[in-house]
Parts: sequence; C-alpha cells; structure tokens
Amino acid sequence: MINVTIANFETEVIEASMHTPVLVDFWAPWCGPCKVIGPLLEKVEAEYAGRFKLVKIDSDQEQQLAGAFGIKSIPTCVLLMNGQPVDGFMGALPEGQIKAFLDKHVPTAEAVEAEAAEEEALDALAEGDTEGALEKLQQAVQTDPNNDDARFDLVKLLLDLGRDDDAKVAFAPVIAKAAAVRRLDSLQRWMAARDAQVAVSSPTERDAELRAAIATNKRDFDSRFALAQLLMAQSRWTEAMDELLDILMRDKTWNEDLARKTYIAILDVIEPPKPKVAEGQVPPEDPTVATYRRRLSSVVLS
Repeated sequence: MINVTIANFETEVIEASMHTPVLVDFWAPWCGPCKVIGPLLEKVEAEYAGRFKLVKIDSDQEQQLAGAFGIKSIPTCVLLMNGQPVDGFMGALPEGQIKAFLDKHVPTAEAVEAEAAEEEALDALAEGDTEGALEKLQQAVQTDPNNDDARFDLVKLLLDLGRDDDAKVAFAPVIAKAAAVRRLDSLQRWMAARDAQVAVSSPTERDAELRAAIATNKRDFDSRFALAQLLMAQSRWTEAMDELLDILMRDKTWNEDLARKTYIAILDVIEPPKPKVAEGQVPPEDPTVATYRRRLSSVVLS
C-alpha cells in the first residue's frame, strides 16, 4: 500500500497500471467506514501477492484527484488498468465481496507465476543458458496452460534445438485455436515446413532441383514456395522471405494468401524478445525484422 498525492499520481497510478492493476482507495481520516475497509484492503493486497497494487488517496487533502474521479462519497475504490478506470465500488464491502470484485479483473496467481517464469526463461536465453530457459518455459506452461506467449517461446526453443517431436507435444494443447492466434499459427507453419522435408533424402539436391525449375519458369510458384519451405526448415530465414516476396510481387493473393501468411510467420518466429527499456520508452526493433516488414508492406501496398 502506498499513499498517493497529485505529485506522484502519474507514476504510482497511471504508469503502474500499465502493467499491474491498481486499486485506488479514496478515504479520509474522519470516515468511519474507511477505517473498516482500509485494513481489509491491505490484507487482501498481501494475500494477492503482486496481482494488484493498492494505493490510498486522502480525498480531503487531494480534492483535485477526488474531483477528477467524480468521488461523491467515501470510501470509494476505483480499479485502473492500462491507465484507465475499469470498475469500482462504494462503501465498506466485506472481504469476500472485495475478493470477488478483484477476481473479475486481476490475473490469477498462476498467470502471475507463469509470467515470472517466462521472464526468467528469456533472461536465461540471453545469457546462453538454454537448458535453464527450457526448464523455466516448461514450468510456465505447466503453471498456466493459457499463457500463449510462454507456449510460443517453448515450442520455438524446442524447434531451434531440433526436438521436433517434443515441440509437437508441447503444441498439441493449442492446435484447435492456432488458426485464430497469429503467433501460434506461425509456429504451425514453421512445423509444416519442417515436416515437408521428411521425405527429402538430400536437401542440397532438392534445393538445386527447385532452383532449376524456377529458372525455367519464374512463375512456378509451387516450386518457389517449396524452396521457401526448404529454406525455412534450415532456418535460412531471409532467403526464404526473398522467395516468398518474389511470389508476392507477381501474385499478391496466390493460393489464398499462402505466401504472405508464411512470410508473416517467419517474421513472428525470428523476432527476438523485446529488450527491457525505461518506462515510457519504445524498445528498438530488430533491424532484420524491420527491413523485411517494410519490404512486405511495399509489395503488398503497391
């Protein structure tokens, strides 16, 4: 719990709510019900262990803030997420009702634990600790099976390590929703590209065969797409995107947008985790991803 004034409101409430729900308790020293609900809120905040942040605003001392929120009576609690009020209640509710109110909005304990494990995994990857990262990502997915970001990172790492069967097992629980979640769809397209090479005995000969077919007919999009998939399977990402761009330059909607969707899948797969930056700053974009995004836009919008 922290006491907030007009001086620290922007930092402690608005900016903080961008990553953690903030519950603002408007109170006053003379308010009897405020003395009842105040300790309850602090108790719940401790129990929820970081799932939300509690701040208190003395409505007598901070009349400008109270007016901005339209406070008519106290105690009044307002929940902010992403810088905006999303819900609230008035009066000294019992503990059970406070928790029921919060549970409608704040992340579950499992979700918070999974997010922490995913962050630790990305830190481990940055330090070159692949096994540590794998362990943390597996923990994150087990803790919160609905964390698609952690699952994406887990499947991607397993594929990077050549553990395709393990990747498919990790991906299986989200197959049904992959078409509706872009990053999961992108993983599925990468796995499809790898599966397409199972019957290829010599990737080098297959590469030469496809390039010969393309040289004979530059509109042989099937061969060009097959070459892009072969390059994807070998993690030769920019070469694969170059082949897909060639298709798009000649036929933007070929095969129900297959080339464009596969190109976007590669961008999703190769985009590194965003580096941590100071509050309010925009993290820099990976130069390769930025370049190939511009190329795609140039072709599609031309």
